[in-house]
Amino acid sequence: MTTRAALARTVVLTALTATLLAACDSPAPAPTPAPTSASAPAPVPTPPPTATPVPAAPSPTLLVTDFGADTVTFVDPSRPGRAADLGSVRVGAAPYGLAVAPDGTAWVATAEGVAAVDTRTRTRVALVPHTTRTGPVTTGEYRGGGMGIALSPDGTRAYVGVNVPGGNGTLEVVDTATRAVVQVVPVGRRPFDVDVSADGRQVYVTDHDSFDVTTVDTATWAARRTEVAPYGTEGGLGSWLKPHYTAVRPSDGALLLPFEGERLAVVDPSTGRVTVEPMTANTHQHGVTAAPDGTLYIVGTGPIDPATDAGPSLTVRAPDGSERLVPLDGPHETVTLSPDARTAYVSGGFTREGGWDGLTVVDTATGRTSRLPVGHLPLAVAVLPDRP
Repeated sequence: MTTRAALARTVVLTALTATLLAACDSPAPAPTPAPTSASAPAPVPTPPPTATPVPAAPSPTLLVTDFGADTVTFVDPSRPGRAADLGSVRVGAAPYGLAVAPDGTAWVATAEGVAAVDTRTRTRVALVPHTTRTGPVTTGEYRGGGMGIALSPDGTRAYVGVNVPGGNGTLEVVDTATRAVVQVVPVGRRPFDVDVSADGRQVYVTDHDSFDVTTVDTATWAARRTEVAPYGTEGGLGSWLKPHYTAVRPSDGALLLPFEGERLAVVDPSTGRVTVEPMTANTHQHGVTAAPDGTLYIVGTGPIDPATDAGPSLTVRAPDGSERLVPLDGPHETVTLSPDARTAYVSGGFTREGGWDGLTVVDTATGRTSRLPVGHLPLAVAVLPDRP
């Protein structure tokens, strides 16, 4: 048990439990000697060949969920300042997760149901109500309704984790053709994130408040819980040391869950075996995504204890486990990559207090950052497919 874990538990158990229960320069070449009247001009050396620069890919259009409103906002990150905001579409109260199909339909998890947005016409074309009873429609961190969401590889199903305040949640399965809920599977408490295996045979629900991941077989709808708690579960609902988001490792399908910039839980979904690898950021962590080459990008939201913990950052973790940190200004929540993985878009919304209206755009090679004001507490970010 680390001092951090004990301290975090003490802080939360004494101050937060009641609330949570309610809810590079090259050297210059040497100068060429000047010719004299008695000598021929010295030959000018041929410069060495240089690599042809790789042109930057066109900037994609993004879509973000406005957790602080009832909209999704379209974003052109190549435009400066507020000009990047291309306008919004109402989808439903407190939109959380977001998944975009190849045909351009965005599926958005809201407190009211799952919204379908035609991103070409920029209109909401459907709202599929939750069949799970979640109580009155509210907003904020502990509101009921849709949280994490993902699509099946063939795009025929949307899987949404539904929060039931004060109890266990569900995984609702939406048929994207009929736009109806066709299956409901019990899962754990507050399903922050939903991910799907590459073959579509399994869905993984990250259950924040029950310290576990629920693996759901998409053929039989059988569910199995795997506890993922590298700090233990003693703090219960009052603990900060819980799972938030998951990345599926491209090489082998392992589930990767970061904790506190100190520990990376690696879960074998076929056996439920959990191993832990060290990390270096020393900050409370939320969103995570994996590039095709296996590089992880992990959002650090800031310290639990400012006296001992580090501030917000983006961890770039190579497949060999080496890490570099990009400092961020203020809390952030999730991270999404451009198609060429040369840019990371980090949402500023944050599920707790301290979020801001915008994205941080990170050059993944150099670590340079810029802030882009868009939306209203944006939580999820998706890259829209190119128009034909």
